[in-house]
Amino acid sequence: MRLDRTTLLNMAAMLLLGCAVMQAESFLGDYQIYIAKLIFINIILALSLNLIYGFTGLFSLGHAGFIAIGAYVSALCILPPEQKEMMWILEPIIWPFSELFTPFWVSVLAGGFVAMLFAVIIAVPVLRLGDDYLGIATLGFAEIIRVLIVNATGVTNGSLGIKGIPGHADLFSCYVWTLVTLVVLARLVYGNFGNVLRCIRDNEIAASVMGINVFGYKVLSFCVGAFFAGVGGALLGSHLSTIDPKMFNFLLTFNVLMFVVAGGLGSLTGSVLGATIITVLLEWLRAIEEPMDFGLFELPGIPGMRMVVFSLVLLAIILYRREGIMGTRELTWKGMSAWLRRKKA
Repeated sequence: MRLDRTTLLNMAAMLLLGCAVMQAESFLGDYQIYIAKLIFINIILALSLNLIYGFTGLFSLGHAGFIAIGAYVSALCILPPEQKEMMWILEPIIWPFSELFTPFWVSVLAGGFVAMLFAVIIAVPVLRLGDDYLGIATLGFAEIIRVLIVNATGVTNGSLGIKGIPGHADLFSCYVWTLVTLVVLARLVYGNFGNVLRCIRDNEIAASVMGINVFGYKVLSFCVGAFFAGVGGALLGSHLSTIDPKMFNFLLTFNVLMFVVAGGLGSLTGSVLGATIITVLLEWLRAIEEPMDFGLFELPGIPGMRMVVFSLVLLAIILYRREGIMGTRELTWKGMSAWLRRKKA
């Protein structure tokens, strides 16, 4: 890696933001820190799906399954054996999960690798499909994972879920994992590997004629995206401290898909902006569902109105900004300098 001007500026920005994140607990409240951690986790999930859908063109709707795998594997790794013995009341937890206990960073990597293993298993038969058929097949895979979690009581505690997960996912660790995800994917998609993925996305037949192993690159992209989805799921489980099968339904995949589409397919910067804006917007719109007191009168809250307004905002994006916030562009130091020069002129 060359230490040119852009690289040095990127490293300085990462270092400054890291210092700010380390000091955040001294000037942010608990709720603000909770939202900040959720933003970092959603960025990881958006980046992982953007690699599969935005850069490779694979319309996958099974992301919730990989997130669930990461969350459950990480929870099983960091829960103390004594707590597992007390929590599994429907059926005793089986060995070796009853004795499994690892550091948090090992559990996050384990969640990612197990999700990637499942991705290999599903990718070999499914990625030969295309377009809508691929979406339906991956959606079925996510539902199979959810049903397995419900029925594998001796491993997952079934429909009761897992509670009291240690909250090791602090703000700094979420930032570090987000940074790792962004750097790794940026190195992948803006090298020869990324050029091949974009070629497959734009014209699969032309890519195969040029001698590209289309199926192999599809599987590799799918597995890398699943790995980081598992990492995001591991952080999400530790962040929420409670997980259950109902969390990992199609709505979760839909939310991650909206982060990607709103930010821009094929843009890492767009995924970061899309995940940040939509996460903050969803939390800000909760005020609509709460009663509002104006002194002389009080407006009652409207349950469900938050999602109605959110849907209207997304509809406006689709109608008037179909390519998303960034399109396929990236926010770079060179682009920012050119924009500043134009403003000055």
